[in-house]
Amino acid sequence: MNILVTGATGQLGKCLQDIAIQYSNYDFHFKSSADLDITSIQRVAAIFAKEKFDFCINCAAYTAVDKAESNKENAYLINAEAVKNIAEQCTTYKTVLIHISTDFVFDGTKGVPYTEEDLPNPINVYGASKLQGEKYVQSILNNYFIIRTSWLYSEYGHNFVKTMLRLGKERNQLSVVNDQFGSPTYAGDLAECIVQFISGKFTDYGIYHYSNEGNTSWHEFAKKIFEFALMDVEILPIASSSYMTPALRPKISVLSKEKIKKLVGFPIPAWEESLKKVLMKAKECKNNFYLEFLNKQ
Repeated sequence: MNILVTGATGQLGKCLQDIAIQYSNYDFHFKSSADLDITSIQRVAAIFAKEKFDFCINCAAYTAVDKAESNKENAYLINAEAVKNIAEQCTTYKTVLIHISTDFVFDGTKGVPYTEEDLPNPINVYGASKLQGEKYVQSILNNYFIIRTSWLYSEYGHNFVKTMLRLGKERNQLSVVNDQFGSPTYAGDLAECIVQFISGKFTDYGIYHYSNEGNTSWHEFAKKIFEFALMDVEILPIASSSYMTPALRPKISVLSKEKIKKLVGFPIPAWEESLKKVLMKAKECKNNFYLEFLNKQ
């Protein structure tokens, strides 16, 4: 099995690299943006022609939500036009595409978890660019999986968990919004799920939602981070209106996972369970990236 992974140095790409060693019967080809410029039609075509991939896992994305508001062209280039490049090669070489998308394709006004059948209505450039990428995949390919996820974090890259840990070492009090709700997702859990799509030989193509079980606010998420990291930091709740950002965020972007649970057939960890596992592992691992932020006890 020949598998291309784009965005190999991002959070999800790194987590896929971590678990790839468990699947010796799969030949993973991990490509960072330096290795493969997916915005170049010629370079994407060249690598597909050379390797003949069975699957392509597209983890590459422009994820700077606020910067996207003033850098719309680049957000669409990476999140939409580059996805089109990949999809066109996948259809040429009969490669199954697993494309990662986001809860931010929704406006957050539904009030209950979004299903895959709900109509997207993004309220920021990032969400709109990711939705355009989804549309390209759907219009070009028949054999694809679009997996929408939410509030992704890991040991790698830039994410909310690592930002909180850094700020918690600098201050003993932080203010975090308490009126936006979603489901934190450990990228390692998502990586395991993605590989199941390959090993399970599923052919029920289409859109799926994946996040860790349960939902919370950013405020409660931050409180749990410091609780599990054994750090004494006071977290004050504030309204989104008191913390204005260039990009609007959906108020409630919780995703329904009933469809993916029926397909894959294994339990999805609760977000608290995965967060605690990651932070406790950080305590025990001498070389873990988190250690510079955590108290050593």
